[in-house]
Amino acid sequence: MPRIGTSDLHVFPLALGGNVFGWTADESTSHQVLDAYTAAGGDFIDTADVYSAWADGNTGGESETVIGSWLAKSGKRDDVVIATKGSQHPDFKGLSADTVAKAARASLQRLGTDRIDLYYAHFDDQDTPLEETVRAFDQLVQEGLVRYTAISNYSKERAAEWIRIADEHGLAKPVAIQPHYNLVTRQPYESDIAPLAHEHGLGVVPYFALAAGFLTGKYRTKDDFAGKDREGQVAGYFTDAGLAVVDALDTIATAHDAEIASVALAWLQAQPDVVAPIASARNTEQLPALLASADLQLTEDELATLTDVSGRVPATA
Repeated sequence: MPRIGTSDLHVFPLALGGNVFGWTADESTSHQVLDAYTAAGGDFIDTADVYSAWADGNTGGESETVIGSWLAKSGKRDDVVIATKGSQHPDFKGLSADTVAKAARASLQRLGTDRIDLYYAHFDDQDTPLEETVRAFDQLVQEGLVRYTAISNYSKERAAEWIRIADEHGLAKPVAIQPHYNLVTRQPYESDIAPLAHEHGLGVVPYFALAAGFLTGKYRTKDDFAGKDREGQVAGYFTDAGLAVVDALDTIATAHDAEIASVALAWLQAQPDVVAPIASARNTEQLPALLASADLQLTEDELATLTDVSGRVPATA
């Protein structure tokens, strides 16, 4: 079980994304997914306080509420690592000290727990002095409300500054970073964030690990996504270079009698400092391909093939 950075948290090498809970997966279905994930050995659940404020009728916090009801029903709080994020909830925008304190407590209430194992600053707030934010996150640790802090969607420069401030003042240092990273989006992570993560011992927890479903192989023609929910996200990957990545994944998946998604996640899991990519499942049928990545061992040649072919995808895709 990989360790999250310098923390004492050891987790399953696939994090279950909670963005769909209370959105495209209702409470009952979400509970079934959580039951199946944990029954298979999974123990790393990722969410955010803003999930899913963008959906009609939702106000934010729906995912945390669903996870909270599952924790209460299953009794598995001590068996899982809960990661959530603050700064984007409509009622708690930004990362001022007061907002951080209130947002974290609201998350704890929705989750029905007394501590958050891994608490991320979801997006940088450049309107708040960074030292104020770092001290606010440290305060959560001092109060026992958060076990470890982390950052998401920060530039290399701002992440480095966060770490410098924490070092200089003896404050809680982040143990993880959550970047946008997958086989068709390798930059700026590899050039900017990866060296920083390695230097400071940050565990890397990539999101959009399957590129909005593109790396599952289900979008082979434009008709496959035209007019659908993810058309805007998938269209950017739909190039000859992007499709070549899917073709390479398909060939390797066939050799292993595996799903394309499993291979895409296994490549990520094999990258330096990556702890666990995040992938979500709207139903239990989508889960086996995600879980299988944990046991799929790609050969050095297969990893090199995927690295090579994905390296031809334009960095803007």
